[in-house]
Amino acid sequence: MELEIITRNLKDMETIEGYVNKKIGKLSRYLPSINGGKVEIREEKTRSPQQRFTVQVTLNSKGTLLRGEERGDSVYAAVDAVYEVMSRQIERFKGKRYRKGRGAPLRPVLVEEAEDAPRVVRVKRFWAKTMTVADAAEQMELLGHDFFLFVNDENKALSVLYRRDDGDYGLIEPELG
Repeated sequence: MELEIITRNLKDMETIEGYVNKKIGKLSRYLPSINGGKVEIREEKTRSPQQRFTVQVTLNSKGTLLRGEERGDSVYAAVDAVYEVMSRQIERFKGKRYRKGRGAPLRPVLVEEAEDAPRVVRVKRFWAKTMTVADAAEQMELLGHDFFLFVNDENKALSVLYRRDDGDYGLIEPELG
């Protein structure tokens, strides 16, 4: 598995990269279809030393993205914590994939900045694959998001699935006209 490691505000990169490659690389044993990933490590100035380092991992398994983020008092503690999160995500994904089939492929995130106010500070682009509402809900849960944009298999229209405050889901289907 090829990992892209991005660090912000950190020193001693070689030791950290070696540890991350060794630890996160083990995840491909549990899910061999992982063909790449991205690891972002940040050191932030916080009052709480237990949350100083943030590690975010995004893995691509044949188009399905699995994502986890954890904080810790050291880079190594945060990497260990996110490893545990990703292990649970992979187990849940494998179980759902075995029962229900695969999710929707997504493209990598693209970041662009504009100078006008209000600014668009992040743009995400992905291939919206045709899927059922149940598949969209599964993909949304795997990503840990509160909403998910997809092409509805029933009417071939772009739809948004979102999580309501009561824990249920809502579906937005636009009407053109």
